[in-house]
Amino acid sequence: MQKRTDYITWDEYFMGVALLSAKRSKDPKTQVGALLVSQDKKIVGLGYNGFPRGISDDEFPWDKEGDYLDTKYPYVVHAEVNSILNATTSLEGATIYVTLFPCNECAKMIIQAGIKEVVYLSDEKALDLQTLASKRMFKAAGIKLRQYDNPIEVLIK
Repeated sequence: MQKRTDYITWDEYFMGVALLSAKRSKDPKTQVGALLVSQDKKIVGLGYNGFPRGISDDEFPWDKEGDYLDTKYPYVVHAEVNSILNATTSLEGATIYVTLFPCNECAKMIIQAGIKEVVYLSDEKALDLQTLASKRMFKAAGIKLRQYDNPIEVLIK
């Protein structure tokens, strides 16, 4: 008997786990997942976007518009930050798989943590100033950027 040859690639596996992590988010509009992988292909951190520990997601707003303090923006912790905070080891040289291209605040955390590659699924906010700032910082810091380009169906079969 021969070994199976139709197994998924590392990228498919890791992005699939990031997508699964995004399913934990209670955000009604945007669910983001992030997965940190060491240089030797070990998962060392997971995260999704949500409120900080101990803050009730029933008592704080999920709105995107209105007075700033009545929106989700001052309260939600992004998936990338949660994955870094949940990391089990040093992230020097690690890769982060994320379902949405990181904002500028997350980019700073990724750079500071020593992560060397960002593999992202969606770049739907490519023209936002925050995304442009992220790309500028990543380039200056020598962070490799790579868009995951396999069909999503491969991850869900």
